[in-house]
Amino acid sequence: MAHGPAPVVEALHVRVLDFPTDAPEADGTASWDSTTMVLVEAAAGDHHGLGWTYGAAAAAGVVTELLAEQVTGRSAFDVPAANEAMHRALRNAARPGIGGYALSAVDIALWDLKARLLGVPLADLFGRARTGVPVYGSGGFTCYDEGQLERQLRGWAVDEGIARVKIKIGEAWGSREDRDLARIRQARETVGPGTELYVDANGAYTAKQAIRVAERFREFGVRWYEEPVSSDDLPGLARVRAATGADVAAGEYGFTLPYFAAMAPVVDCLQADATRCGGLTVWLRAGALAQAHGLELSAHCAPHVHAHAAAALPNLRHVEWFHDHVRVERLLFDGVLDPAGGELRPGADGTPGLGLTARPEILARYGRGAGGDASGRATTRRPAGTEAGPAAPTEPQDPGASHLVHPNAPRAGFRRYAPLPAPPGGNPAPHSDNPRPPAGNPPPHSDNPPPPTGNPALPGDNPAPPGRNPAPPGDNPAPPGGNPASPAFEARGPGRSPDL
Repeated sequence: MAHGPAPVVEALHVRVLDFPTDAPEADGTASWDSTTMVLVEAAAGDHHGLGWTYGAAAAAGVVTELLAEQVTGRSAFDVPAANEAMHRALRNAARPGIGGYALSAVDIALWDLKARLLGVPLADLFGRARTGVPVYGSGGFTCYDEGQLERQLRGWAVDEGIARVKIKIGEAWGSREDRDLARIRQARETVGPGTELYVDANGAYTAKQAIRVAERFREFGVRWYEEPVSSDDLPGLARVRAATGADVAAGEYGFTLPYFAAMAPVVDCLQADATRCGGLTVWLRAGALAQAHGLELSAHCAPHVHAHAAAALPNLRHVEWFHDHVRVERLLFDGVLDPAGGELRPGADGTPGLGLTARPEILARYGRGAGGDASGRATTRRPAGTEAGPAAPTEPQDPGASHLVHPNAPRAGFRRYAPLPAPPGGNPAPHSDNPRPPAGNPPPHSDNPPPPTGNPALPGDNPAPPGRNPAPPGDNPAPPGGNPASPAFEARGPGRSPDL
């Protein structure tokens, strides 16, 4: 590599994408039919890095209004310094919650950018502790009928050779224990005795109820018991852990290292989500914290975010191959990983960074307006063709819809998230694996779709979609019709003039 001044981060481009699910989905405490992704592109010269988070579109406004000035103009190699600067900038603006989602997306984009600048896969930049990254198939939603559940489980265990699978239980806030156990029985009969079987209650049970259900686990060989009670109930987690032989796991809603430190003594495996906890910078630190407590770390969702960092972690348990996120990432990106045999091999082909390239037609079809400062101070709207790199093709535009759309603007007739009502005297509302939980919970994240790194610039100024797109058939094909491309926004630091 030639010596010289370090490249600087010149701009952040932010985009909000909405992906309908391929069928209705639910866990123990919520139901949903859509997943929202906030996609960030960090630019330095001709190089671009991608990062993303799943959750509220409002995170896009946090990137443009609060974080961009902390990152632009800074060395693209000093990712930990940028992470710390963003962390401090969010002190009075909800570092846990929306701020954490936004910070995480930027951090991931910066690591992807750095690896692309150096011309190496991100796993090689971190340094490998393993060549293969084990995954487990995850989905098995409580609203699936027997046929849907069987097809999904066979797809993982038989078609892809994944030796670990997980289903959702705790249906209707834990009020349908008999059906939970019937579905566990069906899952075991479907995948056979040689596949590890996991369950995730999403915090739907009380501690005593969780213990009562777990008494049947030995019959079905259940190995993993995720969030049997709310992840906020540390004493409850400890009680369940002491009473069952299955490994108790939690941690996906952690935003800070003190959160993980408090949880480590009451779980058998710590979970962390790089799209929430502060990006890959903090995710790797959570792995070190887990190792200090004698624990392994499991990556929650967003498999293409975690795969490269997971290869660097000596105490990795596995990465969640979550149905919604896998479907979205396969739809959105070229260069996705293959889980055949139950392992990912990130960077095996030598492609720099995360190895992903976004498909312009998918960005156009599922994108909507990203928020920011309407004055243009930190957010600049750029017409197609003015971003660094070639402009992506766009679909026909509706002149009447070319205005800026705020990321939180409601869309008529589009149900985004429907929490299930808690029964009288029920548990405190737990976090769901999917966006927009019941009021009063920390803003969770969606167990649905994410994206990758270093593409040409994202498509520019196109109108936001007026409404919902039809769900795409299968994993990859784009749905019929579609909406015009949404506007791309560029955030720059103070004193930088917009490059129009």
